[in-house]
Amino acid sequence: MNTADNVLFLLKTRGPQTAQKLAELLDLTSMGARRQLESAQEKGLVAFEDVADKVGRPSRRWHLTEAGHARFPDRHADLTLQMIQQVRSLFGEEGMDKLIAAREKESEAVYRAALDAVAPPTPADALAGRVEALARARDAEGYMAETEVQQDGSLLLIENHCPICAAATSCQGFCRSELQVFQRVLGDACQVERAEHLLSGARRCVYVIRPVLGHGS
Repeated sequence: MNTADNVLFLLKTRGPQTAQKLAELLDLTSMGARRQLESAQEKGLVAFEDVADKVGRPSRRWHLTEAGHARFPDRHADLTLQMIQQVRSLFGEEGMDKLIAAREKESEAVYRAALDAVAPPTPADALAGRVEALARARDAEGYMAETEVQQDGSLLLIENHCPICAAATSCQGFCRSELQVFQRVLGDACQVERAEHLLSGARRCVYVIRPVLGHGS
């Protein structure tokens, strides 16, 4: 990726950033980072907000605009919406339910194959390994997925992009379906909850995966 694309990528995956922080991440001068941001602003891809800090002057934080988010893959949003509308028109909500169920079944098979191929070093690493495998599978589908381990032992599955956002906005059954699939493929040894939801106004989707204490004991 070129520098301009890297700026957009960092704002997508890390959220709002100052020009100084972007300069550090991209090994640029502060002036160089500001020029990149100003160029992206002229194209309507980024905007800024001055955020008050506890000490000193407000810091200027840059974020992606709707046009900036649209630079990332969306799996042909217009065609997807047209197909959803046609399914509803021809087959009603029952038809939509069948469509979601079919997609759910296919996704579950793909994820199970990816997770079952994982051979963790020790049983204690089993859940972390499966979550990592799920993140890789989702990343391959365009969700820009990554994982984090929390101090309390829980894991985060973070998805910085939604390639089916248009479809999910039109029919939130897709989102409910994904949460259910994650729970099934990860198994009874954990509990999966959605902590952040892009369609609810968050900048990304985040799933918290907590081990079930005493499971299997």
